[in-house]
This record gives sequence, C-alpha cells and structure tokens, in this order.
Amino acid sequence: MDDLGHETRLPAGAATRVVSLVPSLTEAIASTAPAALVGATDWCTHPADLDVARVRGTKNPNLDAIADLHPDLVVANKEENRELDVRRLRDRGIPVWVTDIETVPQALTSLRRLLVDACGWPAPQWLADADRLWSTDVPPRHTRVVVPIWRDPWMVVGHPTFTADLLARLGYAVCAPSEGRYPHADLAAIDDPDLADLVLLPDEPYVFTADDGPEAFTQVPTRRVSGRLLTWYGPALLEAVAGLHQDPPSA
Repeated sequence: MDDLGHETRLPAGAATRVVSLVPSLTEAIASTAPAALVGATDWCTHPADLDVARVRGTKNPNLDAIADLHPDLVVANKEENRELDVRRLRDRGIPVWVTDIETVPQALTSLRRLLVDACGWPAPQWLADADRLWSTDVPPRHTRVVVPIWRDPWMVVGHPTFTADLLARLGYAVCAPSEGRYPHADLAAIDDPDLADLVLLPDEPYVFTADDGPEAFTQVPTRRVSGRLLTWYGPALLEAVAGLHQDPPSA
C-alpha cells in the first residue's frame, strides 16, 4: 500500500525501471539506485549530472512519454502531482506509488517504505544518516518566521506542511496571517514585526533574489535561503540543518 492506502502491484524482485514525478524523490532515488531511474520531470535538478529521459513537468507530465519508458513504477506525491494524472497512468496499467508527507518523521518513514519495501532496494546510508540527524527532540521555537513562496499575489507557508515542521525542528516558528497550508496574504500583513522576527525568502517555487523580494520588506529583516533545503525530503535533509542554521538576519 502506498501512503494513501492504494495497493500497488510490482514485479517480483527489485524495481529496475522507475519514473519520478517529484524532484525531491528523484534525488532520493538517484542517490539510492541510480541505474533504476529512467525518467524524471523537467524540474528535477538534483543530482546535477542527472541524465535520464524528461517527461515534462510535475503538473503536466507527458503520459505517453512515461508509458514509452515501460516503467516498473511511477513515483508521485499527493501535493505536487495531480490525482487526474495518477489515475490516467493507473488506467494504462502503470503502477503508481503516491507519497503523502507533512512532517520530517513522515518523510523518513515514507522514503523507507518507498525505497526498501516497494522498490526492493537495500536501505541507503544517506537515509540512515538522516534518521540519526533528525532523531533529536524538537527545540523551543524562539524565532518567528514568515516564509513567502510567491509574490503578486503574496503566498506564504502555513500549517500543516513539511516546511513548517522542518523549521520547527530547527527552532523556528512558522507564522502566517491566516489559516491554511499556503494562504494568500497582503504584504503589510507579513511585513509586520508583531507577526514575525524574520522573513525567509527561498529560491523556489518563486525565485526570490537579492533584487527581487528583500526590497519589499521594510519592517522585518529578511534572509534568502535555499528552497531545496526548506521543501525537499531526501538527501537534502542531510544539508538542511547546517544550511538553515540561525545566523543573524541580513536586511
């Protein structure tokens, strides 16, 4: 059963032809069984030397191109991929494994089920290292942060999300002016020192840069961070602790 409880039938033995529709899962598979990864989306940028067939985007995968790769398994995610595409692939007789991840512990459990139980590969060392790295208690949340993911209109990270849980485990409290997983917000509502101590500006999905993002905030200091470290589960978890360490904010 995948994370949504859907029975997924695989050939006997280890999976040898896998297509990934999720950038973070692509990196996890490429770091575990690179020879088995035969297809990925255009957004799959890690590892940097990834050389597999491209099947378009996460929201508009080329289903014919995927079928032509004759995969043992297609890997998707509830949040990043459309249920319609998953259903259409299954209607073609292609097994699809869907992950559902909102916390770091869920990520580690889901990855082990996918890589070891479903695909039949030996547990990778990077996953064992991530288990150890993230097994500590959740620290006090002493820095309130807003994490925009888009502008014009502004959208921010809310709850429950993998990003909010990951940051909580690093001592950050993710704040949003309204409820929801990714609520829309007025700029004045998030550039508010009564709401947050710091604004974290990632480089994905919106590419905030030194010239595009920080200038909008006049009341709360900003810090640009790697979107991969905020949102990717997999080997990125090994880098996230050091990469998101609470350095003094830069305006």
